[in-house]
Order: sequence, then structure tokens, then C-alpha cells
Amino acid sequence: MDQINQWFSNNQDMAADWAINIVIAIAIFVVGRIIAKSVGTYTAKGFAKNNVDAAVASFISNIVYALILAATVLVALGQLGIETTSFVAILGAAGLAVGLALKDSLSNFASGVLIIMLRPFKAGDYVEAGGVAGSVQKIEVFSTTLKTPDNKVVIVPNASITGGSITNFSREETRRIDLVIGVSYDADLKQTKQVLIEQIEAQPLVLKEPAYTVAVSELGDSSVNFVVRPWVKTSDFWKVKFALVENIKIALDDAGINIPYPQMDVHIKKED
Repeated sequence: MDQINQWFSNNQDMAADWAINIVIAIAIFVVGRIIAKSVGTYTAKGFAKNNVDAAVASFISNIVYALILAATVLVALGQLGIETTSFVAILGAAGLAVGLALKDSLSNFASGVLIIMLRPFKAGDYVEAGGVAGSVQKIEVFSTTLKTPDNKVVIVPNASITGGSITNFSREETRRIDLVIGVSYDADLKQTKQVLIEQIEAQPLVLKEPAYTVAVSELGDSSVNFVVRPWVKTSDFWKVKFALVENIKIALDDAGINIPYPQMDVHIKKED
């Protein structure tokens, strides 16, 4: 005990400095932890206000909290005179290793955050993305669930969706139906056009505005091709398209206008 007292007596200044540094380090840690919690909480609330998925908001807020807390610990250790360069190097190496091991998962996660933030589609939309067409069922952190028209459930990685083009068929309220109707070269074009117009106007679900288009688009190899382009509400697209195709075929048959099979004329020249 006498030796301890003697040591303190001889090293009072150093002990005082150590005590002050320990108090400051503890204060830094406590304040930094409070700041980390506050920032994490505000981050989660900010995502919630923007209707971001709760899982994504929680994950990101936890990452923010962990980063601020790690920085606080390093500052506190530096206040105690502990060399933190080696700690930073170890953390960097560990982060790199984890990142390489989970690069696919992290890519899907980042893509999921982008989908939720940018909202190229929402649940219920019919889209074509990642090589799959279907109705969006769920948008999750790592994947998006689509249901195809034939009732298949397809889980698509988010990275595959953001890595390619996304076609959203439900975003706009109206869609245009594009039909190509080929008729014989012997057909009366004015009569054919009138028959096509009558079938469009007979459909109550076809919109008046924008106006429909019926016109000769090209002189094909075996037919004269008309384009038929009416506008409908997006929800009525398939109903009207199927009805038009059927009714146009019946009307053309009734009018005696032929839809020719693909054909080729072969001319044989006889040499003397």
C-alpha cells in the first residue's frame, strides 16, 4: 500500500491527466451514443413519412446507428491515447470481406431500396421486369413477387429488375390497342376501312378521346395491311382487344372480304 501511495505521489500529474481523459472519453461515448440513437430514430421516421417499407427503414436506421456509434468509439479511444489506425484497418478489411461475400445480397438490397424510393411500380401494377410479366404482389428488401396471368408466382431478384428495362402497363389510365388486319389485294379498300370503323364504333368501351386510327399501313407480300388503333381504359384493354379481333373477323367474312393466307407467286419461264 505504501508503494501505491508513493507511485501516486510521484505521478500525480499523469494520474490527473489519465482521469481527465477517461472522463472525457466516457462523455464522448455517452454523447455519441445519444446522437447515434437520435439520428437512427429520425432516419426511421423520415422513411416512414415517405411510406418506405418498414423492414428497409429499420435496416437503414440500424446501419446509421452502428456507423455513428463505431465512429464514437474510435474517437473515445483516441482521447485515451490508444492508436486507432489498426482498428480502422481491421474494420475496413472486415467490411471488405463481408461485402465481397454478400455482394449479390447487397446488390439486391440496394436495388430494393431504389425500387421502394423511386416507385417505378407499386403493388397491383401489371409490369414486365426482369424478364417476367405479371401483377406485382409484394415488394420486399431482396426480391419482388409477381403473379403471371396463368396464376404462377415468380420471385424476381431486385437486382434483375433494376438492371434492365421496366415496362409498367398499369401506370397510365389509358392504353392503345394495336391491331394489324391484312386483307386480300382484291378487296375494296374503302369498304374494308368502313367495316373496321363500324366494329370500333360498335364497342362501347372504346374511348372517344384520343381518337382511334384506321389506315392502310403497308402493301405486304400477300396482303394489304390495315392498322386498327383504338384507345381504351387500361382495365378494359384485354376485354376490348379480344372482342375486336373476333368481331372484325366475323364482319369481314360477312362482307365477303378475304383475309389471305401467306402466299407466294412462282413464275416458271420455259426456255427454248
